[in-house]
Amino acid sequence: MKTDSRPNVIFIVVDDCGYADLSCSGQTDYRTPEIDRMAAEGTRFTQGYANAPLCTNTRVALMTGRYQYRLPLGLVEPLRHSQRGDEALGIPRNFPTLPLLMKESGYRTALIGKWHLGYLPHFGPLHSGYEEFFGVMGGYTGYFEHIGDGGTRDLYEGETPVERIGYVTDMLSDRARQFVIDHAQGAKPFFLSLHYTAPHWPWSAPSVEAQARVRERDIAQHAQGGSLRIYKEMMEILDRGIGRVMKAVRNHAGDRETFVVFTSDNGGERYSKNWPFVGRKWDLLDGGLRVPQIVWWPGRIRAACVSDQVAATMDLTATCLAAANVAASPDYPLDGQNLLPVLEGRVPEFERTLFWRMANRSQRAVRRGNWKYLKVSEKEFLFDLDYDARERTNFAANQPDRLAAMRTAWEAWDKSMLPIPMDLPSPMVALSEMLW
Repeated sequence: MKTDSRPNVIFIVVDDCGYADLSCSGQTDYRTPEIDRMAAEGTRFTQGYANAPLCTNTRVALMTGRYQYRLPLGLVEPLRHSQRGDEALGIPRNFPTLPLLMKESGYRTALIGKWHLGYLPHFGPLHSGYEEFFGVMGGYTGYFEHIGDGGTRDLYEGETPVERIGYVTDMLSDRARQFVIDHAQGAKPFFLSLHYTAPHWPWSAPSVEAQARVRERDIAQHAQGGSLRIYKEMMEILDRGIGRVMKAVRNHAGDRETFVVFTSDNGGERYSKNWPFVGRKWDLLDGGLRVPQIVWWPGRIRAACVSDQVAATMDLTATCLAAANVAASPDYPLDGQNLLPVLEGRVPEFERTLFWRMANRSQRAVRRGNWKYLKVSEKEFLFDLDYDARERTNFAANQPDRLAAMRTAWEAWDKSMLPIPMDLPSPMVALSEMLW
């Protein structure tokens, strides 16, 4: 039997990692040499965006290659344990997700890490195209005690809850490393989603394991904890784990190429470095949306390349499908755009228009070219990001025509998405009150 020569594909997603949390993108308090090496051997995007400033919503876009607002789950900000059992809040079974499309085209598929796209028994990774799953069903889990949202243990093998001893980041890295070793040269190529929970709260690290265990047992009271030192250690452990996975790729893939994507699900949180951007997770300011994005495919895309191409999470999904020569479903056309022509240097960078909305913070935004339209409650802003990446200089009064055009574009796009539910929680403190 002829072996499928298409590349293996690994999609690495980290959780709540800020734009400058990597040393290759601006971190100076610690180093991330393994991820830096991926960037040096591949392409790093300086204008990579998450599809949302929250995890569930971005993950819907990642799985579908479409705006998350096309599915009811994508309207939830974010999915919580209290919504367990809701038969409408999840990725519908047999929806043509990225892993299902890969599986149906002959790929072996696995998710190692975080799911957060609907709860059992109605939803789960094994219902959405993954053949194997080891990881976390909900939004987070304790790094030592493995206690997640709702105060219950959250670690699964397939659909079976399991108890394991270990630090979650290392457990996921080691499991992914072994998966690569076992399947790198199989008759079928593999598609591996490696979705870390790090560096998401509850911030815990081995050097303070005893204190971390106490905090994790107190998780129902939302004891925050953490520190810059703990965050540094978490990121270093994450980086070393990714290094072990990539070493397995280099040592065991042999003649079969491997296509690797690295990104974060949204902007950074309390201890992250989002510089030079303002805002963080939950915000439609660039601090909540701008994330690391790296693509690695030696010999096929440009190496040591820093690209200014504007790109979103769903574009990475479209690019994975293109790299694997897998067609999207004609019934659910992609909103994401294939970036391979840019990565290979065959076409120049192109203008990308992206839209966002956050109902429970009364925010909306458009990015077109270097310009960004932002509305927070009733206040409108127009930023030239090439001139002012920190979104402090408001050109709304100076360029009313551009403001009106971008507002109209957002309103037209919004009508093509599912309407915002009327029963969302009350808006949180508006960004206009916090920052302007």
